[in-house]
Amino acid sequence: MSARIKKLGFFTRLLDDAGPAERYSLVTEQIRTAERFGYHTAWVAQHHFHRDEGGLPAPLVFLAHVAARTSRIRLATGVVTLPLEHPVRVAEDAVVLDLLSGGRLELGLGTGGTPESYAAFGHDHADRATIYDEYIATLRKALAGADLGGGNRLYPAAGDLASRIWQATFSVPGGVRAGRAGDGLLLSRTQPRSKDNPAADLHELQLPIVEAYHAALPAGVAPRILASRSVFVADSRAEARRLAEIGLRRVAAHFAGSGHILRGDTLDDLIRTLDSHVGTPDEVAESLAADPTLDHATEVAIQVHSIDPPHPLILRSIELFATRVAPAPGWADAPCLSEPA
Repeated sequence: MSARIKKLGFFTRLLDDAGPAERYSLVTEQIRTAERFGYHTAWVAQHHFHRDEGGLPAPLVFLAHVAARTSRIRLATGVVTLPLEHPVRVAEDAVVLDLLSGGRLELGLGTGGTPESYAAFGHDHADRATIYDEYIATLRKALAGADLGGGNRLYPAAGDLASRIWQATFSVPGGVRAGRAGDGLLLSRTQPRSKDNPAADLHELQLPIVEAYHAALPAGVAPRILASRSVFVADSRAEARRLAEIGLRRVAAHFAGSGHILRGDTLDDLIRTLDSHVGTPDEVAESLAADPTLDHATEVAIQVHSIDPPHPLILRSIELFATRVAPAPGWADAPCLSEPA
């Protein structure tokens, strides 16, 4: 792994095995724990309608709640599904959240979402790229204070929030788009493999995106690259693998249905296919060291999906990653704020 300092992020789709109110309470505690152990950013995903895809349709509302219960950690959307929103309203809500949080918002955007969700918003999933391009242009106009029609301009003003936009992508053209705009680049924890190369390593898919992003960045603009990774760190190898077996088998059929090609049926096959890093601190550190994409990342965000262990073990994984995994390669950009429990 690169010795270059990296920011640490905690990422969640709010999938704890609980009702929605309890999910929000548990994830708030997880983010507060991440702040306590020196994480730089908390990323939350947006999903509509489908409980098992993600528990949060309104990420900016939830992050306003978290802002009141934290003081330092940056608050990020990973992502707002922009084609399913009104871009002016996204700008308005984002600016209010940024003010309430003391300028801590990072605004991640993408086309995302399950295809069937688009129908509820009057769109065809096949049109998502065209809608996204139109809406992000409007969002940028709003954040820049431009006339939005009828002499209306965004209030409150956005300040420098436009410089904190990130774009998620699975593709090289998406990397070019983010780079040309000078935005941050969001790389996913896993990606579907093609039928032509079902055994491809994740870095084979993501490094070309990174290279295209770097090539497209305007002169003088520093790269911002977040690599999200599925990471579950436990005190014992047996505990980590027992929970991984439960979680990964639960999602394997769904992943196969959404385009992933499963390579075998053993637990190790599933860990490899679903790009997971599971085990003790030493095992996770060794596993992450084999991922060359992370050498290019400016921030590494860990998430426990699709293992989804119980809440106390999520807290322990957050702690172990910060105190036992990240320090060895020099990733942490701030010292842990607490001794291990």
